Amino acid sequence: MTVQTVGVIGAGQMGNGIAHVFAAAGYDVVLNDISAEALAAAMAKIETNTARQVSKGQLDAEARDAALARIRTTTDLGELGGGDLIIEAATEREEVKHRIFAALQPSLGPRTILTSNTSSISITRLAARTDRPDRFMGFHFMNPVPLMKLVELIRGIATSEETYRELKTIVGRLGKTAASAEDYPAFIVNRVLIPMINEAVYVLYEGVGSVASIDASMKLGANHPMGPLELGDFIGLDTCLSIMNVLRDGLADTKYRPCPLLVKYVEAGWLGRKSGRGFYDYRSGNPEPTR
Repeated sequence: MTVQTVGVIGAGQMGNGIAHVFAAAGYDVVLNDISAEALAAAMAKIETNTARQVSKGQLDAEARDAALARIRTTTDLGELGGGDLIIEAATEREEVKHRIFAALQPSLGPRTILTSNTSSISITRLAARTDRPDRFMGFHFMNPVPLMKLVELIRGIATSEETYRELKTIVGRLGKTAASAEDYPAFIVNRVLIPMINEAVYVLYEGVGSVASIDASMKLGANHPMGPLELGDFIGLDTCLSIMNVLRDGLADTKYRPCPLLVKYVEAGWLGRKSGRGFYDYRSGNPEPTR
């Protein structure tokens, strides 16, 4: 099977980035969200990001116009069902993902491949609730999608070799690198990364260091491009907490206990950059540590 039409569910920071890279690679994209305002914001973001690529010589103006013309938006989930490949990039909550795949079911073509951009949830469990577990995979892009080169490919227990090979070929066509991961909680990247961020929050919680000193220590002492608390804000603290809960529940190990301070920030609605405040306050335009 050759994939040409791609449906992307969710127009947030991951969904608009996924739509961007697929359209730039020559795929026809249908971007879906329940909110028309979110779709408009996503298209504005894609237009801004592709314009930046043109200004940097990474994309010529004609290719940019062609890519934008390949993206269509809709609030009707059923319009995606006839596509060759569907990528679910909704919020990191399992019950939401199950509802989306169930709603898609009546409109799906017999050969449509279903995938989830989940960063931590069991692919086997998501696939088992669909009519095509053999044509279901984890397709985990990194944020920001246009810049990050890695895509994790996660096979559920029933995923066919044909489906895996098709998605691996697509990753190459996107100009990215595939990393194959087994279907265990949080896969590879977030199994390593999110507990590190959680531990940095513990270091803050216990008073070992301030926000600024923790981030400076990891940037200058471990050569990380971004400090762990700054990175948590960038990812979204609610997403970090969701992944820690998946790790704790899935692996039953106390080392994955979310830090109480992380829980408190999420309960307060201090989710990071997207809410204007997390471990840094972004509302003035000049990020300031909140502790």
